[in-house]
Order: sequence, then structure tokens, then C-alpha cells
Amino acid sequence: MDQERFARQLTFILEADKEKNILRQTHLSGHGRRENDAEHAWHMAIMIYLLKEYANEEIDLAKTMMMALIHDIVEIDAGDTYAYDDKGLESQKEREEKAADRIFGLLPEDQCAELRALFEEFEAYETPEAKFARAMDNFQPLLLNDANEGGDWKAHNVTRSKIMTRHSKTNLGSTVIGAYSKELIDENVRKGNLSGE
Repeated sequence: MDQERFARQLTFILEADKEKNILRQTHLSGHGRRENDAEHAWHMAIMIYLLKEYANEEIDLAKTMMMALIHDIVEIDAGDTYAYDDKGLESQKEREEKAADRIFGLLPEDQCAELRALFEEFEAYETPEAKFARAMDNFQPLLLNDANEGGDWKAHNVTRSKIMTRHSKTNLGSTVIGAYSKELIDENVRKGNLSGE
């Protein structure tokens, strides 16, 4: 066994555990506590597996699931940027790139390159895997908000137009999920859980 390689892998594994401490704005279904980044990533990976048949194109399932599992690991350093926080979104890319350098840099060179490439692929939104993973990244909090009568939307005064802008690219990964997302959004406007603006 290469002791140095093993030590670097363990260092990364323990660093990744810190993702459990990064709280998101979205609450667990049933009006639970705020979810953390690790729970969000796990939930997305489950969704990718279960909903893969709705992807617009064939996807490499393991690659797409791994992309979901590591896509927010940079938030250990960069913090969670709420999807509708215009000010936070301005510096998000810079903060996350710096975090990616440090966190993925803990790994042995080959695994650093592999996971960093997956992170960059997710961010680029170009491959079938990235498009489907990003569709799930949009869809997962939408499902939780729907399950909580729009509680997080209400707390942040989120409007239908803001959500529709965020979901405008969901169709790139799955037209089926995109259409269902629009139905859920419109239903929540009708229920008064979301401003129709």
C-alpha cells in the first residue's frame, strides 16, 4: 500500500464529512429542519438513479450520481449560496473555484484531476450527465418546497418568475421533469404558496 496516497485519501474523506455542517435554505419535507449539503447531494443521487429514464439522452449513471455527490463539496469553504440571492451569486464562482483548488487538492493527483473534472463538467452544463444532474439540482428543492407548502419561498419572498428563470434549463436535462416542474410551480401559485409575479 502507498501510505502517502492512503493518507491523502483519508484526509479528503474527513474533509468531505464537513459538508454535513453546511446548512441550506431548504427544509426537509414535512416541515423538518434545514437540510445540509450532504443530504441534498445524497437525495439528488437517489433521484438520478430512480428518474434516469426521464433523461433526454443516455447518461453514464455512475458518473452522474458521483457528479451529484461532489457538486457542492466546495461549499465547505465557499458556503451555501441561496439560489435566489442575487448578491451572493455575484461572487459564487470565484469563491467556489478557490475552494475547489484547496479541497480537491487534498487528494492524490489522479483522483484530484478526476473529481475536479466532474465538478467542472457539472458547472459547464454541457454534457448529458451534467444537464441531468443540474435538472435534479433544480428539481430536488422544488419538491421539498412543494412538500412544505412553499415555506422557504414565502420566507424569502421568492416569486414565480424567479423560480421559472432558475428552472429554464431543467428542460435541457429532462423535458419530462421540466414540464412537471412547471406544473408544480403553477399549482403552488394557485394554492397561494408562491407569488404569481
